[in-house]
Amino acid sequence: MGERDEIRIEGRDRVFDRRRVLFVLLLAMAMSLMAVSSVNVALPTIEEGLGASASDIQWVLSGYALAFGITLIPAGRAGDVLGRGSWFIVGMVVFVLASLACGLASDPLALNAARLVQGVGAGIYSPQVTGMIQQYFSGGGRARAFSLLGFVVAASVAVGPVLSGTIIEAVGHTHGWRWTFFTYLPVGVLGIVLAALWFPFETERRLRAAGRVGRPRVDLDPVGTALMALAVTGLMFPFMARSAWAWLLLPLALVVLWGWVQWERRYTAAGHEPLIDLELFRYRSFRNGIAVSGSVFLGVTSTFVVVAIFLQSGLGAGALAAGMIGLPNAILSGFAAIYTVRFVMEHGRRLVIIAIGVMIASTLVSLLVALLIESAGISFWWLAAPLAFIGLGMGALGSANQTLSMQDIPPVHGGAASGLKQTVERIATAMGNAVITGVFFLTVGLADWVDAFVAAFAAVTVCLTLALLLAVGDARQHRLRPSSSPDPSPSSNPRRGRHSTF
Repeated sequence: MGERDEIRIEGRDRVFDRRRVLFVLLLAMAMSLMAVSSVNVALPTIEEGLGASASDIQWVLSGYALAFGITLIPAGRAGDVLGRGSWFIVGMVVFVLASLACGLASDPLALNAARLVQGVGAGIYSPQVTGMIQQYFSGGGRARAFSLLGFVVAASVAVGPVLSGTIIEAVGHTHGWRWTFFTYLPVGVLGIVLAALWFPFETERRLRAAGRVGRPRVDLDPVGTALMALAVTGLMFPFMARSAWAWLLLPLALVVLWGWVQWERRYTAAGHEPLIDLELFRYRSFRNGIAVSGSVFLGVTSTFVVVAIFLQSGLGAGALAAGMIGLPNAILSGFAAIYTVRFVMEHGRRLVIIAIGVMIASTLVSLLVALLIESAGISFWWLAAPLAFIGLGMGALGSANQTLSMQDIPPVHGGAASGLKQTVERIATAMGNAVITGVFFLTVGLADWVDAFVAAFAAVTVCLTLALLLAVGDARQHRLRPSSSPDPSPSSNPRRGRHSTF
């Protein structure tokens, strides 16, 4: 990875391999994202196989996202304090067992309950992925690790529907969706075994050593954790439930969020360790990176949801076709994530701007192709080309934005910072899915499927344009003041250095 691939820990003779650690981390991250995207294609067959209602089907997708979003920040903090390796394995075990329960579900209620637990499992281990990359890699090696993470994120989102569609076509519509969940079992078990064999478990070792001297003080900020969970629920739930009363939660969530900020400030001033060190927001690279990625996720993550509905319900295409149309997207996304890593450290912000520009142009071309499907009768397979270039932009953006966002964050806060970034992206995804699919179905009711596709992709373009403006602003700020280090240092509280990395 551009640096020595060995991890040596003081006081231990055993040597650990960074490449092996990274392999396990990326394997797990791919599963958590495929668990979202693969369901898009399976929803119609789940509805048919279980006799589920429209509300049940909505929660198959939304329940996972909600549980995932609520869990990310507390799990990231727990990993920072108690050991990322152990929490990674805990999350993987929960995810695998819940995947088994999803595949065995006998009714919609059982499936949705299992999906909630599956989301909790993914939410537990996902922040450990970025936290461990932050901990065990540095400089160019960290940029390359994040580029591989960007590749996995973009590719797994696109490959998920392909895999799901292939399985459903092979097994059949009645039970094929069950096997889309069963496929996580061997992969998840492999990840758990390899993590137990290959992870350093460095923080856990320190806590055990401290326990032999005197009981170590562990501060997980339970009040801050509860307030954050309530705030995230209030922000995400209205966009998922689609009930009039749920919108009342939004202003309440903002009040709870304000209360959480006040609590964290007082908790820190009293000498305790908060759930989220608010000083992290003084890192301009982190703050701006979250804003850019949140705006992108607000729009682009709805792309394949709209495509899947448009192709299957609007044009009568099969599940396999709905999945396969995203395969070029995955290929170009992976290529971009790997190829552009060499430019991230020196030209990262310019790369982000170019990537978002490519995504905007490709989204507009997709819109034009949809119009030609209606007016000129061209095949829907022409959509694969502009969708592929959306993947090209997303792959480049993913690796660059992840590296830039986390480059100044101290490793001791890596898990919590990663959890916060992913939570913002999950909230943005929930909002975007609700708004853009809402635009889609509203237009279907007023016009036709092609017009609905055009309206939805126009909404995606608006979100990406916002992201572009934020990225340009970030680049200008960086040119005026290159250093992103805050003053005073976020480590001014001496207690925060207690769990520093080796």
